[in-house]
Amino acid sequence: MTETPSEAASGLVRSYLLPRSVLSGLACVLAAFAIGAVLIALIGRDPVYAYWSLFEASLGSTNGLAETMIRTVPLALCGIGIALAFRAGVFNVGAEGQLFIGGIAAAWVGLQLTGQPQWLVLPAMGLAAAIAGALWSGIAGVLKLKLRADELITTIMLNYVAIYFVGYLLHGPLQEPGSPLARTARLAAEARLPTILEGTRLHAGLLIVIVIAILAQIFLWRAVAGFRLRAVGHNPRAAENTGMNVKAALWTGFLICGALSGLAGFSEVAGVQRRMIENLSPGFGYTAIIVALLGQTNPLGVLAAAVLFAALQIGSTTMESAAGVPSALTTVIQALVVLLLLAQNALPRLLAKRRKGA
Repeated sequence: MTETPSEAASGLVRSYLLPRSVLSGLACVLAAFAIGAVLIALIGRDPVYAYWSLFEASLGSTNGLAETMIRTVPLALCGIGIALAFRAGVFNVGAEGQLFIGGIAAAWVGLQLTGQPQWLVLPAMGLAAAIAGALWSGIAGVLKLKLRADELITTIMLNYVAIYFVGYLLHGPLQEPGSPLARTARLAAEARLPTILEGTRLHAGLLIVIVIAILAQIFLWRAVAGFRLRAVGHNPRAAENTGMNVKAALWTGFLICGALSGLAGFSEVAGVQRRMIENLSPGFGYTAIIVALLGQTNPLGVLAAAVLFAALQIGSTTMESAAGVPSALTTVIQALVVLLLLAQNALPRLLAKRRKGA
């Protein structure tokens, strides 16, 4: 029996653009907001007005939308990198440190190329950031593949090493001359990402992350290398028995995560701060872990989750001042999303075991 064009199109959307896992993630988000509404009501505030204030501030104006998109860029880049690593079976949670290493590499290259044309400076900065992030992530790869060290531990530890190492550089060799602050000199105009929305800070990093999300989606679901990545992550022993290079897939997971996280550092340095600063990230690399989980490690789903979390973070302050709801509620909602994501995977298994036992 042949499919009608409409059935084929809907099947494509379900299997490729909007898989069932993404829909389940959306259900978790709605449930988390519902629980958050109950908490708001318990403190005597209006949940509808609180949520309206939150999203009005983050998505309801040109400037608010621009700020949300600015924050989406590093969250999505780190999240996609983490998602691809997870798909390979690599639990790389070191995006925060890789972001810092990428940021300092991009700033150094930008300062060295002052006076050169923009078409040369910006690609060089992005390439340096990606390579630096990948190399930093590769340290954990070497420890895992050569010494069997758990990457969950090593990547967390490398986060702190990276942050303190960058702090040393900004307090010493790369500190802006004559400044008491831990930061590099300001980047010249040719080392800054161009603004794409007049009157706002929204920069071309948004275009970069959209292209990367689409390419990552095609790579993961339509490329042979992406299939190998997923196969190794699902069952490395079976993949090895079929002749797949398991170590190569693991290396891919480490290096892609590091490279994309390094690009996140580049986007913050060249697009937002226009220099490297000590507190470059308020925790993008850590929040990106939740973003990757919410997007069900699906690149386009991760991009959508990054927009949602960026909107929550941008609108939380306005929600507190306008509706009297503590901005910490957004953190609670993020935690609820994680718990619900874990529950939706664990509960069916628990119920199946109980039925089997009965």
